[in-house]
Amino acid sequence: MDSYLFSVIVGIISLFVGWTLYLFIALLFLRRNSFLSKGLNLNLRLLKGPLRFLIPSLCFLAAIPLLRLPDKKLMFVNDLVHILLIALFGWCAIKIAYIVRDSLLERYDINTKDNVRARSAHTQMRVITNIVVVLVIVQTLSFILMHFSAVRHVGVSLLASAGVVGIIIGFAAQKTLGNFIAGIQIAIAQPIRLDDVVIIEDEWGWIEEITLTFVVVRIWDLRRMVVPISYFLEKPFQNWTRTSADLMGTVFIYSDYTLPVGEVRSELTRLLQNNPKWDKKVNVLQVSNATDRTIELRALMSAADSPTLWDLRCEVRESLLEFMQRRFPDSLPKVRIEANKH
Repeated sequence: MDSYLFSVIVGIISLFVGWTLYLFIALLFLRRNSFLSKGLNLNLRLLKGPLRFLIPSLCFLAAIPLLRLPDKKLMFVNDLVHILLIALFGWCAIKIAYIVRDSLLERYDINTKDNVRARSAHTQMRVITNIVVVLVIVQTLSFILMHFSAVRHVGVSLLASAGVVGIIIGFAAQKTLGNFIAGIQIAIAQPIRLDDVVIIEDEWGWIEEITLTFVVVRIWDLRRMVVPISYFLEKPFQNWTRTSADLMGTVFIYSDYTLPVGEVRSELTRLLQNNPKWDKKVNVLQVSNATDRTIELRALMSAADSPTLWDLRCEVRESLLEFMQRRFPDSLPKVRIEANKH
């Protein structure tokens, strides 16, 4: 039999054996509820993609000594398979990082009201996973390049000028590296988390996405603001949900001096008790200022989160105005004019 034909047949048989072995492993181990992931909630199905190519490639690698090829071509095939395996192992490592991340994050429900701990875990795990993925990609590319003798030779020749090249790269990529380091700092210190309510550049919104280089803020009117991640370490901003999601809000009402404040305070208590948006923590009404024409009433209330607080403030403001118009119309702000007869 011709040596090339024999090599092709051996290669096909090895790939067929590898594909059969993959189907067997996929059937037994890569299902959602396999015994390997019992109690751990590991979504092993994410490994199907890389293993679909990795297992046949390993079988082909084992069959390379059986190929009847010239030494140079055999070495070329061997190097090519090794490079492919390095890339596939890197792919598997990335998928394993995602599997571990998803398994850990299943314990934290970010959709609950008091979700500070969950948002903290989601932010930390996602940023750390992104860092791991970048490191795996860099390491995989490094191993692949080491298989090319020409690249190794060039690398040795450039070693003497590595200091100069490092300085040039440092100046060119200082912002990118700064954002990368800022991403690591945010993952550890966590000045912001996913779904945090922030005010940034005079815009009010939620932290929607955190990457290694930028943060996406979802503005209240559904616009998206993309901000470099280093911004949150270099410039001041407001984080309304840094320690907890519940917030306090104010409603200001202006009236005449004749308004009976006690009755307005009682009405505020009644409004809050009948409103499901109130979290039953803060209920205060005070005269916070007095001018030559009006007095300023400040109603202080609390709610579980910022959207609920906004709705609660609007409803209380409308209800207090209707109460004053109905019960004390003469106590609304007015301008007094005195006319003296001579």
